[in-house]
Amino acid sequence: MLSSYPLAAPIPVLSTSRLVLREHRFTDLPAFTSIFQKPEFYAFLGGQPQPEEDVWIKILRYNGHWSLLGFGYWAVEETATARYIGAVGFGDWHRALEPSLKGEPEIGWVLDPAVHGRGYATEAVAAALAWGEEHFTCSRTVCIIDPDNAPSLRVAAKHGYQPIAETTYKGKPIIVLSRPQ
Repeated sequence: MLSSYPLAAPIPVLSTSRLVLREHRFTDLPAFTSIFQKPEFYAFLGGQPQPEEDVWIKILRYNGHWSLLGFGYWAVEETATARYIGAVGFGDWHRALEPSLKGEPEIGWVLDPAVHGRGYATEAVAAALAWGEEHFTCSRTVCIIDPDNAPSLRVAAKHGYQPIAETTYKGKPIIVLSRPQ
């Protein structure tokens, strides 16, 4: 249950061999907005580029999750360059879909296409899941992925996510996956 999560949790910093997962900052806005202009990035995220205003709202939602629920999304920074390359984390988005995912941590990840193919998504998701295993009391985490997004489906499978439903969200087909904690 979400009520068991602490309120106003500080956003932890996680480090891997090549990445730092940290809080989102105002200074991430230009880089994240730029990423949202790349067709290969937004193809599975609504199919349209996002204006700065919408990207800013995403950053506020990512950080707001931490204050309200004790979990949220991290900014993903490449250690070697200190460059913002995307986001990974957990949300409770109250999506209007069946099966309902309300009250269950839903993992998601989005990375700049310039770094695709380097294993960063796998690495970032592993770090987020390790954190979740220490902090969540729920029996599973979930995610939703476009059925045509083969790279994300592979990342999910590497971490033990299994399909549990095929449905639609905002008029588009999605696969709902779950992973036991």
